[in-house]
Amino acid sequence: METIVFLDRSTIPEHITIPQPDIGCQWQEYATTTSEQVVERLQGASIVITNKVILNSQVLSQCPQLKMIAIAATGTNNVDLDYCRQHDIIVSNIQGYATNSVPEHVLAMMLALKRNLVGYHQDIQASVWQQQKQFCFFNHPISDISGSTIGIIGKGSLGNAVATLAKALGMTVLFAERKGANKCREGYTLFESVLQQADVLTLHCPLAEQTHNLIGSDELKLMKNTSILINTGRGGLVDEDALVDALLNQQIAGAGVDVFTQEPADDTNPLIANAHLPNLILTPHVAWGSDSAIQTLAEQLINNIEQFVAGTPQNQV
Repeated sequence: METIVFLDRSTIPEHITIPQPDIGCQWQEYATTTSEQVVERLQGASIVITNKVILNSQVLSQCPQLKMIAIAATGTNNVDLDYCRQHDIIVSNIQGYATNSVPEHVLAMMLALKRNLVGYHQDIQASVWQQQKQFCFFNHPISDISGSTIGIIGKGSLGNAVATLAKALGMTVLFAERKGANKCREGYTLFESVLQQADVLTLHCPLAEQTHNLIGSDELKLMKNTSILINTGRGGLVDEDALVDALLNQQIAGAGVDVFTQEPADDTNPLIANAHLPNLILTPHVAWGSDSAIQTLAEQLINNIEQFVAGTPQNQV
């Protein structure tokens, strides 16, 4: 009988039903798990479910009975994949579950920033409109989406889904080639060229050593001063200090950020410290989290486990 331990059940809302695996198993779940508690809680477990709890080689080497890691998310940067491959631990993640939720969040941020909704809302709160003699006022530029260009970094299911929505709005879509590449694959545009042309730049690539701080001060300087940056990928893809500097110095027109280098982010985070800026929209890593998307995630998570036990593992990474 398999022993399954879910280390951070609270990362899935309580109102979302997690199906019981259709296998003989012992199920243990914890709302949260600290790094000091991981090894103890995994003693005797053959399958572990984690969303954000880190499973590095130091932890995994103390859990020799572990046979499978079921990641309750798409991102794999919290699991030492090399160690797992070397020790025959199957790792499966969740794939394709948020192809409506994340692109719609990107779209919401894009429209809000291009039409400066936050800036105008703040102006009304500050009684700026009430002090005017006109029925309207224009303190902030308003840009149309139709006819503009969106640059997308990452051509997986999410990047492609964003492209579909963008095309429906009349946008030109450019997929960025890998940073530093001298030649372009078919369907891609050189990285630097995308930065220079994009009115909207959105990130949908994994966080890895080669993509850490993918967008820094040099990249932000290449962008138009009327362009906006949206990051619903991973916090480490963007140099947060450089992004704040670019906003304050008007190098770019705005930013929408759903992910942070440290989560939850505290008041020392440069983005949180500048959350008052009218051209900065922050959300707490919820782009993926529509109810329908999370329910799909929960069902796929259990299906990944059932398929592993049946000897036909799926969604392996």
